[in-house]
Amino acid sequence: MPKFKTLDDLDLAGKTVLLRVDFNVPMADGKVSDLTRIERAAPSIRDLTAAGAKVLLLTHFGRPKGKPNPEMSLRPLVPVASVILGTEVVFAEDCIGEKAQAVADSLADGGVALLENLRFHVGEEANDPAFADALAALGDLYVNDAFSAAHRAHASTEGVARRLPSAAGRLMQAELEHLAAALDQPKRPLAAVVGGAKISTKLDLLGNLVSRVDMLVIGGGMANTFLNAVGVDIGRSLCEHDMADTAKEILAKAKEAGCDVVLPTDAVVAGSLAAGVAFETVSVKAVPAKQMILDLGPATAEHLARRLGECASLVWNGPLGCFEVPPFDSSTNTVAQAAAALTREGKLLSVAGGGDTVAALAHAGALKDFSYVSTAGGAFLEWLEGKTLPGVKALEDQA
Repeated sequence: MPKFKTLDDLDLAGKTVLLRVDFNVPMADGKVSDLTRIERAAPSIRDLTAAGAKVLLLTHFGRPKGKPNPEMSLRPLVPVASVILGTEVVFAEDCIGEKAQAVADSLADGGVALLENLRFHVGEEANDPAFADALAALGDLYVNDAFSAAHRAHASTEGVARRLPSAAGRLMQAELEHLAAALDQPKRPLAAVVGGAKISTKLDLLGNLVSRVDMLVIGGGMANTFLNAVGVDIGRSLCEHDMADTAKEILAKAKEAGCDVVLPTDAVVAGSLAAGVAFETVSVKAVPAKQMILDLGPATAEHLARRLGECASLVWNGPLGCFEVPPFDSSTNTVAQAAAALTREGKLLSVAGGGDTVAALAHAGALKDFSYVSTAGGAFLEWLEGKTLPGVKALEDQA
């Protein structure tokens, strides 16, 4: 289990807390189009304010490249955050210096302020010591609740954590505890479902997983590359032909580690990826030359659903087929719904995240039943790859 302090370990009354959140939310026409990240930070903010702390919210937004850009100001988030938190959120026009200090000084105990975009300063992404010092000068304590930014060694995720007494927020704590339960000390058998288009983007992930899981399910376009590597003719399917040797190495490593790699035995094929296109189900050994594999077949999906019933833990990253275009969503839906049902019954710990995973599970109607779904993209993938996350290490070192 990661060794870090939580909010329960801090004396909060009357203290000013720098709370690193991830409010890098999608916007449309100047309005927030998805509230998830703000809603997920709310428990930490409420616990801090209820304990009598003043809360200064730190976050990045977009890529302003180290200088102020009015289009990337956090000001439009203030009314949204105020509604979600049920309390007035004050805005500071800078995240360091006199403007930030004046807002911090004006807060009553239990008050909340949102500081302007961290990335308006070049020192944030550079993890500049002077910028980290300027942030740290504003508060007494530091809490990191932005697991989604923990894979970056920036001033607000790593630098400040080494300058103030530090702890994980509720969201960070939940994320780390679920990830540890799923991969560091899992109940076995442990399965991993990995989908997506290319193995070239998930080499480190696959290499790490085959030595840690009991069963590795490979779907999406990646499965085509593995089928091709073992001599299966996959017609016009998406495939990284130059990765054949790499795929063979991963399979060899899996065999050595006693990891069962599950590849599709049947597939849904069509001449193109389009709504309403003619499609058929074939054995992977009988893919027509002018067709392409767009989803795992029903026999494979049912087999996977059954196999999950034999497992105690599951890590899921990526869709199994082209789920955005029905009927090529069928295998993702079948397997996700099976995992959701097993989780509801208390038979499976299921943790998912990264990339299109959240959208695919939501499409399958399985999102709310998984034990934990991470909204962190890059950080979740780097954790699956077995990498050290600088934002997490800083909290562990401080503890």
